[in-house]
Amino acid sequence: MEKLPTIELLLHFLCLLILVSVGSSNGHMINRLASEREALVDFKTGLHDPENVLSSWRGSNCCQWLGIQRDNNTGAVVAVDIHGMGGEIRPSLMQLKSLGHLNLSFNSFNGTATPQFLGSLDNLQYLNLSYAGFGGLIPSSLGNLSHLEVLDLKVRHDLSIDNFQWITGLISLEYLDMSGVNLSLVKDWVDALNQLPSIFELHLSGCSLFGYDPSLVSLNFTSLAVMDLSFNNFNSKIPDWVQNVSSLQYLDMSESKLYGRIPLGLGEMPNLVSLDLSLNYNLTASCSKLFRKRWEKIEVINFRENKVLGKLPSSLGNMTSLSRLYLDSNAIEGGIPSSIGKLCNLNRFSLSRNNVTGNLPEILEGIETCPFTNPLHNLQYLVLSHNQLGGKIPHWLGQLEHMVGLDLSYNLFEGAIPTLGSLQNLNILQLRKNKLSGTLPESLGQLSALSGFDVSSNQLTGIVSEIHFSKLTHLTFLDLSFNSFIVNISSNWMPPFQVEVLIVSSCILGPSFPAWLQSQKEIKLLDLSNASIADSMPNWSWIGTPHFTFLSLSQNQFFGQIPESIGEKCDSLLTIDLSRNNFMGRIPSSLANCSNLNALDLSHNNLFGAIPNSLGQLQWLRLLHLSDNHLSGRLPSSFINLSYLQTLDLGNKELSDGIPSWIGDGFSYLEILNLRSNAFFGEIPHGLSKLSSLQVLDLGRKT
Repeated sequence: MEKLPTIELLLHFLCLLILVSVGSSNGHMINRLASEREALVDFKTGLHDPENVLSSWRGSNCCQWLGIQRDNNTGAVVAVDIHGMGGEIRPSLMQLKSLGHLNLSFNSFNGTATPQFLGSLDNLQYLNLSYAGFGGLIPSSLGNLSHLEVLDLKVRHDLSIDNFQWITGLISLEYLDMSGVNLSLVKDWVDALNQLPSIFELHLSGCSLFGYDPSLVSLNFTSLAVMDLSFNNFNSKIPDWVQNVSSLQYLDMSESKLYGRIPLGLGEMPNLVSLDLSLNYNLTASCSKLFRKRWEKIEVINFRENKVLGKLPSSLGNMTSLSRLYLDSNAIEGGIPSSIGKLCNLNRFSLSRNNVTGNLPEILEGIETCPFTNPLHNLQYLVLSHNQLGGKIPHWLGQLEHMVGLDLSYNLFEGAIPTLGSLQNLNILQLRKNKLSGTLPESLGQLSALSGFDVSSNQLTGIVSEIHFSKLTHLTFLDLSFNSFIVNISSNWMPPFQVEVLIVSSCILGPSFPAWLQSQKEIKLLDLSNASIADSMPNWSWIGTPHFTFLSLSQNQFFGQIPESIGEKCDSLLTIDLSRNNFMGRIPSSLANCSNLNALDLSHNNLFGAIPNSLGQLQWLRLLHLSDNHLSGRLPSSFINLSYLQTLDLGNKELSDGIPSWIGDGFSYLEILNLRSNAFFGEIPHGLSKLSSLQVLDLGRKT
């Protein structure tokens, strides 16, 4: 046979080598895929899958299995992502040599220990065990994961750590969330975290942290941008090193029992965007000093519930990036500077419960500096309640087109309510407890987005009619009480809204009962007390909504009988007050259907007849007022079942027989017992001495 040329022999040999290599590689890949498939099947056998989430885990093609991701080139499993499971995590996961992403969050492993072997998954870059249901100590073996970039262990409870040194092994870590993990035994957490050169985001909220090293010899937080240390128990000052973390953008140390002065250096941090120190109660700072700092990029400041004091300086207007400023419940005094108009991006401004005085500025600065026609163009929420602000409400408030919530309640504002028709996005308007006068502006009826309106306890007058509510399709809360309004709404009016809370007490609403209420099927609270109504109570299914909890028609001139329909749909009613009217007839036995009733007041009427025995079925009743009627007969023996009763007022004219001996039994919470002005006879029962909570006892005789 003719010999092949040398070059041809070499080429033939190379082809053989390639075929052998490819075959060997394919064989190795096939074996690896088979091995990983077996590992996943074994992993699945340890899981409890009540919703059959892993029903797709069948067949040989793992790429189609839910929560499994393979590398496009090698076919190796690189990610496992499952939720809604129980059972156990089996160590077969260690067979997945290329696993870089493991997400076991939101499972229910019922307090079982976090598996130690997770620290052997050498290639992990992402590990999420948040809300997975693990309990006990977090294993220190996790410190072996030198490639880990994201570690999320946040829980509601049950996980803890007694030694934090293992964390220093996570040299690639960028994101750490241990919110809710009990770290109360850890003292060196600051030093340990300071050894993580790449840490960018840190969440240790609600970890029961107590104390820390107030000063670091060497600060290595060169990349840290987010630090959440909220809801802890520091009982200390804000550490000095915090203001030296120049990379920090978001800092939250709210509700952590901090005290002392807020470091002025926080205002010089060049990248700080959001600062939350709220609900510490004992942090203090001078407004004039604190808000004179540069605050170059600050967008959110929350100092709510602290002891920040002094006057707001005009330099506040220099914080041009500010979008949210919360200063509620501090000791701020003086006026509000007109320079706030320079805050072109301000979205929320809350200053309630301070000692702010004076008038709101009539003219705001900022027209020249902001790219809008009106200052505070972006303002959506303004809360100035519970201060001493006075004068007239400035007209610029009625021009803030993006306003959603406006609360000026509990102040000293006077004069008329300005035109509000431009506030087409306004959802909540609170003007309660001021000295406002004049009439309700008709422009109120143009606020189509309005859901809550409270103008109670002012000095407003005039007629309130349909025009004030013509376009209020979203109205759910309306309080006009304690003004001198005359509510003149026609009987055939059909409201465009379904109100949930309606309070019109101490206005002139009558003389007829408002017929339009029959269309309201969402009412939860109805207060028409002292509203000059002289009518019979309508025989409606009263009022028909399953959420109706409060009814007051007291201090009117209602006459006729209380309709039996009052008890037809009253499962959710907690309070019924029909006192100080002219109701007559018998107490409706249907009231026994109001099974959750806490308070029933039918006093000061002309009711007669026996007290229904069925009232003893109101097992949650705490207050029962039936005095000043013409009720007769005995006290129902069923009252012994009213074990939660605190006030029992039966001062009538006709009740007779002896004071029953059982009245001292079962009333362990009774504080007030009034049986005056009746025709009781016989001895005072010894059982009264058992009423250990009794504070007021009136057994005065009938005159």
